Amino acid sequence: MESRGELRIDPGQLIGEAFAGEIELVVPYTGLELTRALLQLTQQLSAGLQARIQLVAVHTVPYPGAFRCPTAAHAFLVDQLVELAGECTLPVSPQVVLARSRDEGFRYALKAESTILVGTHRHFWRTQEEQLARMLVADGHKVALLHID
Repeated sequence: MESRGELRIDPGQLIGEAFAGEIELVVPYTGLELTRALLQLTQQLSAGLQARIQLVAVHTVPYPGAFRCPTAAHAFLVDQLVELAGECTLPVSPQVVLARSRDEGFRYALKAESTILVGTHRHFWRTQEEQLARMLVADGHKVALLHID
């Protein structure tokens, strides 16, 4: 069955056929409060599973600038990820990726066919998180878009 281009939200499809007892879930960092709420929801959804979370943040650097980030901005982002990881009861591996664009950063950081949980708020228009989820699905990842109230 070809799933390219579709958002798949069926939890039974997230694990796949070759389930080895432990599942790695990727949570993209899209903002402190939204990511915090998504991690709390992830803990509830993965109860009873041996789940690990890879928390990925992309620090974008525009093209005209040198490919480096200011130390203060990088340290602030790392501190936020460490804070979020400390609040979660599941094992969390925080990672900051430096890239020219958000999409490029996530493409670099993610393994093929990763299982990704993207959180968003409900709006009448398409959010940045929904656009990210669509891009990840188009790249062949297993994506669940979760609406956070």
